[in-house]
Amino acid sequence: MAVSAEKQKTKQIDQSQLISRDLSWLKFNYRVLDQARASKRNVFEKLKFLAITASNLDEFFMIRIGSLYNYIDYNKKRIDFSGLRESPFRKLLLEEARKFVYDQTYCFETETRTKFEEHGFSVEKLEDLDFGEKALAEEYFIKTVFPMLTPMVFDNYHSFPVLMNQILIFAVVTKTSIRSEHPEKISFIQIPKNIPRFFEIQRENHMVFVPIEEVIRANVDKLYRNVTIDSIDLMRITRNGDFTLEESDDMEMDFIQELQHKLKTRKTGRVVRLEIEDGASESVKKGLMRRWDIDEDNVFECATLIDFTGLWQIVGHPEFKEQNPSPIAPVPPHSLAVRTNIEEEDIFQLIKEGDILLHHPYNSIFPVIDLLEKAADDPDVLAIKITIYRLAKASRISQALLKAAENGKHVSVLFELKARFDEENNLNEAKKLEKSGVFVIYGMSEVKTHTKLLLVVRKEGDSVSRYVHMGSGNYNETTAKLYTDIGILTNDDDYARDVSEFFNVITGHSEPEKYQYLITAPKDLRDNLIGWIEREKENAEQGLSSGICIKINSLQDKKIIAKLYEASQAGVPIKLIIRGICCLRPGRKGLSENIIVKSIVGDLLEHSRIYYFHNNGDPTVLGGSADVMVRSFDRRVESLFILKDPSIKQQLINILTFNLNDNMNSYLMEEDGTYSRVEPIEGLEFDIHKEFFKENGASLVQAKLF
Repeated sequence: MAVSAEKQKTKQIDQSQLISRDLSWLKFNYRVLDQARASKRNVFEKLKFLAITASNLDEFFMIRIGSLYNYIDYNKKRIDFSGLRESPFRKLLLEEARKFVYDQTYCFETETRTKFEEHGFSVEKLEDLDFGEKALAEEYFIKTVFPMLTPMVFDNYHSFPVLMNQILIFAVVTKTSIRSEHPEKISFIQIPKNIPRFFEIQRENHMVFVPIEEVIRANVDKLYRNVTIDSIDLMRITRNGDFTLEESDDMEMDFIQELQHKLKTRKTGRVVRLEIEDGASESVKKGLMRRWDIDEDNVFECATLIDFTGLWQIVGHPEFKEQNPSPIAPVPPHSLAVRTNIEEEDIFQLIKEGDILLHHPYNSIFPVIDLLEKAADDPDVLAIKITIYRLAKASRISQALLKAAENGKHVSVLFELKARFDEENNLNEAKKLEKSGVFVIYGMSEVKTHTKLLLVVRKEGDSVSRYVHMGSGNYNETTAKLYTDIGILTNDDDYARDVSEFFNVITGHSEPEKYQYLITAPKDLRDNLIGWIEREKENAEQGLSSGICIKINSLQDKKIIAKLYEASQAGVPIKLIIRGICCLRPGRKGLSENIIVKSIVGDLLEHSRIYYFHNNGDPTVLGGSADVMVRSFDRRVESLFILKDPSIKQQLINILTFNLNDNMNSYLMEEDGTYSRVEPIEGLEFDIHKEFFKENGASLVQAKLF
């Protein structure tokens, strides 16, 4: 019976014309894990990618599994793209997540840990230390750790404590010799996040990292006097972190208070995963499962280190700085390649000379920061308007906006408070800006603002000139070194008119007229993309040349997928470069035979969004902030911008061509949703994460997609 049900489930998944979003996401994390397995990487790079997979998996449980439980806990119906209902789909997802954790653990223990010694460090248990080192660990516990720990007992007199999300916790069972009705009690010790994951010991030419739980476990008797300790079990819980802000007519305090309330619920949301060390007390485990209404599927028993995100401490240790790859210095943008000292030139004059395409991190984000910093000081600048989704810590962007406001300029900032996991930081930054006189719009109640737009208004002689930046990435100088993104700096009146109109809409109360070169969501983005896809389909049916090439992070919207299937069936060649989630099935006979899907995962996070529609040789090319997701079209303020300048358009075609040519970081998606790694031919290796740093524009005229 069970086998029959399993076969039926597999058949349902295989017959669906769509790939499950969540199963596709797990496949993406396997591609990240591949980076930790790659022989070309040293041990610190391997640990970095292991830490990234762990962080990704934490978010998967908080948001995707958490979202699923929103349906299960409130008896709401949900059918996944795979065709499965909520309960069988929950079981499938947790099974697949367990397989991933097994592979992740194998990678750490078998493929990575064995290389620690040759790189000058080790991760050791307390029992492996010598007498003097044990004494150091005990001293560290007494002086630093002990004062921060608080045992929290649960019994008839104490309610069950609030255990925090994603921190290490000891469950300690103690027994007293005094006669009582309940001689055994359970208490919990939460290890604060500000205690480092490892206690460090410097040996001669060797660093020892001792997991903090080893130090605490060896000294836990100092927290429990005159009782017998029956068991000490390390665990970690993950809570549902998915929430939706309620609509609020009052955009000021009510909205902010609602956000703050929801942030608190993230600390007490329902438990969706229990990680617990292998061999833990069965009574403790069963008791926690009953308490949190979870079953064995939610319990992940760990035979190794719990929480690989702590590996960042080793990766970032100053002792190993020389063994981590050094970033390659950025090169000048194509249009400024002949200039020798860009940083010393007048940024306003540079932009007036022609549109500038920035391709990060191959080109520095400095021109954008320079524009803002110069605008903050320039007495002729009248106003600055910007949308902010995520900021770097100690952000130069934020500092420039503060300075501009202090210098008496009008500064408007649409600050998205709902940027997942950055809500608190954004709220603090927004309040700081508001106190300095910046006009802050705290997002929009019904939608999340994800678009990346900047407008600088400057008085020049008897007229006013407007400088615009439109991009695919955040105004974040830290991630601009790690994420591939595109952005355009322009003084073009058409772009400026569209962006000005956009800001008037979101800061005031007006309905936009039709933009000329800006395509926005939730207004008309999906409809425009469908229109361009249908144009390619019609061209193919008429025997004209056609083609679609799209580079995005995720593809999930059913309506767009249906149109891509139709275009494929009409003979349109479609090339999709999708880093993460892809719910479209490529290469299925009679459905999508003309569609290929490629994923690139490597040193840099592919984050740019580029859309190309061939249009019988007169292509429409767009860039911007939007992926092809339901949320991008219906629940976000997004924008794409149509490229006007033929040179900039050709540069984006070149970017797409390089992505298609890459054979060092690439995977091809199979019809069943699995991915196969592209193996380069010896002597013909092409790594885009290196080639773009060498690119000098010579290939621009040759680059063609169809």
